[in-house]
Amino acid sequence: MTNTPTAIRILSSNIQAGSRTRAYREYVTRSWSHVLPNGKRANLDDLARLTSQFDIVGLQESDPGSLRSGFDNQGNVLAELAKFPFHSHQANRRIGRIAGSGNALLSRLEPSEMLDYVLPGRLAGRGVLIATFGSGKQSWQLAITHLSLGVKSRQLQCNFLADLFGDCRRLVLMGDFNCEADAPEMQVLYRRTRLQAPPQRIATFPSWAPTRSLDHILCAGFDMCDYEAVVAAGSDHLAIAASIKDRL
Repeated sequence: MTNTPTAIRILSSNIQAGSRTRAYREYVTRSWSHVLPNGKRANLDDLARLTSQFDIVGLQESDPGSLRSGFDNQGNVLAELAKFPFHSHQANRRIGRIAGSGNALLSRLEPSEMLDYVLPGRLAGRGVLIATFGSGKQSWQLAITHLSLGVKSRQLQCNFLADLFGDCRRLVLMGDFNCEADAPEMQVLYRRTRLQAPPQRIATFPSWAPTRSLDHILCAGFDMCDYEAVVAAGSDHLAIAASIKDRL
């Protein structure tokens, strides 16, 4: 991003591996969707229509290719359907050939570098995917992550991210944090990096009657506006959308 007033539209979405959930009971009645691909391509078509409206999209719980996704890399499928020229995927967890999960980036801007890291935690399977855009003083980073369910693991992960991003002046960190933006474990990010909490609390889970704010976009060095929740096909999480503008 160069010094320009043009806003970049960004989206963060936990896509639940393309599954569709409309009520808590469906975690049981539709449990087959966690191991079979039925219906997921239609959900990806719906997600493609959503993501096509954005410049950069960060995905969580994107299947890198297993039985439940029909052995398709869902990030790649969405990039093709929504016509994103640049995309990358970080596979974090695999259960044999039955299921997989990870983070993915879809972008209309060309990254100058892609990195990924495994996050610490009591259980393996969490990571952060980082794209750098531009070079030199004009460079900035966008990171996609999905933190653990347990508080102790999230504390470790937030400390790891604070170490990683402590020197970043221009950064966007988005994802499913599995906690409120003002949770105690999140405070280390605000103390030790330039990241700021979202401009407002938006409930994103469960998508059919949201009460918990688990999905966030944090920024450093940018002005952010149009922060809102949007329906992400049939996922059990609402997606978070925002526009960012360079402060320089």
